[in-house]
Amino acid sequence: MRLLLVAGLLVGAMWGADLSGTWIGQMPGRNGTVEDIAFQLVQKGTQLGGKQYGDFESTPIVKGTVAGALVMFVLVRQEQAGNEINETKIRFTGRLVGEELELTREREGATRSGSGAAVTIRNNQKQTFRLRKLT
Repeated sequence: MRLLLVAGLLVGAMWGADLSGTWIGQMPGRNGTVEDIAFQLVQKGTQLGGKQYGDFESTPIVKGTVAGALVMFVLVRQEQAGNEINETKIRFTGRLVGEELELTREREGATRSGSGAAVTIRNNQKQTFRLRKLT
């Protein structure tokens, strides 16, 4: 009976933090600039969905998971590169630190929207930033 109680408490602690809600902050941009960013997250058990909101766009989360305080999700968004539009896969990984969500953003790959040809990603630097939840 005690073992069952302890196991129940551990499982409850793993999924105790509900990430559902609006998270806001600033993310490093190009050339040392920062951009305001918001995520509307929807957590259902270990699944994570929602959208990222920027100044002029919103991008849905295509795949997301939560495991305890750890979080991972992927966005596929269109980005302009010169005269071309690329579909870029961006992975966010992170963890809950106190009441903030610390995320690291990394571009995983990109393809040309028209032809589907692979695009070489230049200057693919991981960027880490923190978000806070609106109450």
